[in-house]
Order: sequence, then structure tokens, then C-alpha cells
Amino acid sequence: MTERYHKDPGAISQLTPRQREVTQQGATEPAFDNEFWDKKEAGIYVDVVSGEPLFASKQKFDSGCGWPSFTVPLESGNVVEHEDRSHGMVRTEVRSAHGDSHLGHVFNDGPVEEGGRRYCINSAALRFVPYEDLEAEGYGEYRQVLDGHLEQEDVDQ
Repeated sequence: MTERYHKDPGAISQLTPRQREVTQQGATEPAFDNEFWDKKEAGIYVDVVSGEPLFASKQKFDSGCGWPSFTVPLESGNVVEHEDRSHGMVRTEVRSAHGDSHLGHVFNDGPVEEGGRRYCINSAALRFVPYEDLEAEGYGEYRQVLDGHLEQEDVDQ
């Protein structure tokens, strides 16, 4: 996968100011004022710079924090963690492995039954690929990850 996904200068040049500040400068977008914090549609979230698959809607949950929250990465090799001592605290920063985009932070206050982690991610670092577009956009192998989730949503409704 490393050949397929990389930090793309062309993609960086197309970023909005907020996307650039978040992914390239490590900023944090405002809580509850971002594109995906309450998105519920089935699909995957990819790095806005490299396109590498990061998270699936199946692992997204409402943490009440105002940013998209996930229990686990879709592809663990595409998400790396670094100690972050900025702002007078110690946190764990999350970055994309191949695009080196700042994504957000991971905390140990997620749902216990799903591992206890909360990946708190900036929407500005993500691009959403809807379930129905996965094949056309080259992410068809992730349909199976979401198939069971979609069947469960039908039962819940």
C-alpha cells in the first residue's frame, strides 16, 4: 500500500485554508463546527492528502465531543501515534502513515466494550467516500467491512 498512498503535493495545493492548517500545521478545527462530527451515512473516511483509508463508519460513534470519533482505525498500518506535549499537556497525536497528515488525537475514554479508545479526528483531515461509491473510487475491498453494518442498520430501523 505504500506505493499507492503518499503525501501528494498536488492534493496539498488544493486544500482549503482550514484543511491546510489542520493537516500540515497540526491545528484543531472547532468542535461541532465541522463537516463530519454528526455524519451517520455508511462509508469510509480517507486522508484528504494521500487518500489512504483511515476509518469506517462502522466504528464511528457519538462521543459528544463535537468531532468525529472512532473506536479503531480501518487499517491500523495507515494510522501512527506520536506523543504530543503541546498546550501544557501530554496527549497522543494521530497522523496518517503515508500522507503524514495531522488527524487529531487518541484518548483512552472510548467505549470499553470496543477496546476503550476514542480516536478524536478533525473532519478537515478527512474525505468521506460513501458506501455506494467505494468500488468506483478504488476502495471496493472495504465494502465487506461495511456490509454487516448496513444489514444491522436495516434491522435497527
